[in-house]
Amino acid sequence: MSDVVEASGAVGGPTVSLVISVWNRKDDLRENLYAITRQTVPPQQIVVVDNDSHDGTPEMVLAEFPHVQLIRMPHSRYGACETFNIGFASAWGEFVGILDDDVVLPPTFVEDMLAEFAREPATTAILSPKVVEPEMPDWYLDSPAVNTPRYMSTFRGCGSMARNAALRAAGYYDERFFIFGNERDLTTRLLNLGHRVKMVPAIEVFHKAPFGMRHGKRSLYYHVRNFWLWAFKYLPWSKVLAFPFVFLRKGLGGKKRGEGGEVTDAVGTIGLFENIKAVPGGYWICFKATLNALWNLRYCLRHRQVCRHEDFDLPIR
Repeated sequence: MSDVVEASGAVGGPTVSLVISVWNRKDDLRENLYAITRQTVPPQQIVVVDNDSHDGTPEMVLAEFPHVQLIRMPHSRYGACETFNIGFASAWGEFVGILDDDVVLPPTFVEDMLAEFAREPATTAILSPKVVEPEMPDWYLDSPAVNTPRYMSTFRGCGSMARNAALRAAGYYDERFFIFGNERDLTTRLLNLGHRVKMVPAIEVFHKAPFGMRHGKRSLYYHVRNFWLWAFKYLPWSKVLAFPFVFLRKGLGGKKRGEGGEVTDAVGTIGLFENIKAVPGGYWICFKATLNALWNLRYCLRHRQVCRHEDFDLPIR
């Protein structure tokens, strides 16, 4: 397209790489990339990792966005953790944008993120924006907890920005997670290294995925399994053993206030109980996911490092 410009940032300013993982979302990715071309401070590098799409996604990138660095995976069996890690490893900017394929950035996203990082100490590793999604209820969207800057125990992986050096030091995403829960795991390792993650609600992005937990067997399985992997790696054993009782008492998952709905950093798990009940064999899927987590216990013990950082928190309390 004639209006696609070469990405170049301000001379002497921080360098920025944006990393996008995509699979069969040609039109969403096109809108995402067009929003990037309208940035008031353009990134120096845009990396798109295509997970073997068959809807014309890579061909669209090559034809319409020739300045984008396209990495094509040989098959589609890779998880989001692995495709993002390949993008992270290819990113050479001082700051790395972590973007889902179906996110739309405001024109000042890069500019505002860099300005916020300039005000933060070097220990702030990731800035997470306010994310607006379809079906997001007003009680959540207008909550003081969502609209107040604060340090968190996870981040929104659909549209955040990180210090590249901190990502490298933490080892990127744990590929054992495959998909879901990887942001909380990465954040915990960053906290153990002395870094922090901050929510900046003044920076707002639009994410096309519906609010809360995605419905389906795959989503339910990985959310449950990956919670246990994370818990085995970082929680004191007393909290690991107590969590099932806390979980059942709280009834995490209602999307309506007063029905278990609450403002939580674990946005992706909102709707969990609804999902368990709606998916055929939901409780059996949770049981299988827990068994698989136990099968991975030896791996978790090898990487176990209990987190005692002040920002560390459970998905529910």
